[in-house]
Amino acid sequence: MFTFPQETNTAHVTLNTSMEDFSAVTVCLRYFTELDRHHMLFSLATPSTFNDFLILKRQQSDRMMQLHARNQGLVFAGQEYKLNTWNSLCATWESESGLGQLWLNGQSSSRKFISSGSNIAGRPIITLGQEQDSYGGGFDINLSFIGLITDVHMWDYVLSPCEIRRYMDELNFTPGNVLSWRALHFQITGRVLLENKQNNCLN
Repeated sequence: MFTFPQETNTAHVTLNTSMEDFSAVTVCLRYFTELDRHHMLFSLATPSTFNDFLILKRQQSDRMMQLHARNQGLVFAGQEYKLNTWNSLCATWESESGLGQLWLNGQSSSRKFISSGSNIAGRPIITLGQEQDSYGGGFDINLSFIGLITDVHMWDYVLSPCEIRRYMDELNFTPGNVLSWRALHFQITGRVLLENKQNNCLN
């Protein structure tokens, strides 16, 4: 797992992929945090579009998350999770219909229109821990992530609800064909630690 131990506008993880054209996206990850302010969970930028695909958790009292695709953002309400525990999150979007959807701890949101008609295209820079307000930079300390992130996967298609459920329940599932936690290529910048995931001990 990646441990982000402090508030900063520099520390982040860059995830690498050779793929450069996406007509659809699914991103899944697990995270643990005590943050009750806005914070970034996943940020994908291309040279032409800084918010090509991103997932932002709003402050805890809002019970909302934001999903952006092709520089268009949408708020999903009623997204509840507890602080200081592991949360499983998946987000999907497809360019043909323009529909996006969030799944949090096994519960799905409604499918809502974000942006249609164009693919995510160009060499992507994908970051964990920071939100890109420019291509690979422009980080804002007030949106930085503090906590733990693990099990990051990304697919170039929309996963079925059954596959998402299998990911949520930590069962066997098809690993990401864009990013796979089991074979992740990444670079760490600043104070981010790579550690074994902490699990509860059984009596």
